[in-house]
Amino acid sequence: MTSDATVRVRDGSPGNRDRNEHGQFADRIPPEEALAVFEAREDRARPVTAGDVADALDCSRRTAHNKLGELTDRGVVRTRKVGARSRVWWIPIEGDDAEAPDPSRSHAVTDAAHDAELPGTGEILERRRRALLAAYDYLSEHPEAKKADFLRDVFPEHRAEFESAEGWWNAIQPALRELPGVDPPKERGHIWHYLGGD
Repeated sequence: MTSDATVRVRDGSPGNRDRNEHGQFADRIPPEEALAVFEAREDRARPVTAGDVADALDCSRRTAHNKLGELTDRGVVRTRKVGARSRVWWIPIEGDDAEAPDPSRSHAVTDAAHDAELPGTGEILERRRRALLAAYDYLSEHPEAKKADFLRDVFPEHRAEFESAEGWWNAIQPALRELPGVDPPKERGHIWHYLGGD
């Protein structure tokens, strides 16, 4: 058998996938297969975990996280951190407008975010503006925050097409500095403060 030969191990049950002679999966899982896990639930209100997707698709939790991350980046699903290290995903309810302005946020903040210099155009730029506003909202809810807090609590849900957390931060933090009520640290690695008011 050659090294690229595929061994059939499917038995017709869901989740079984073709493997090569080394036991590695021979196929790639498109993110849409992870989406099918959401649609197969009996209770549509129950969020999905990476473990649910991994079990249904017969893949690793890391692969499930990656597929769910792709769906999140596309805006197909939303995610939220629960507990210290867990995350859940769900499909937004139709009519649940992610674009609706936060009534607690002033027009001055929204306007400043719209005028902020962020890379990208079109939908990518809009996602990056939403990521900036999410960072602002996080700081207003947590009036003292470090870079690590933003990367841990804001970045995963608002990746805005950035491939890395560092790339995201390098684009978001200069714009965040310019928003009303934000007191950036004087030196790198120190604490960001929210002063309130707009």
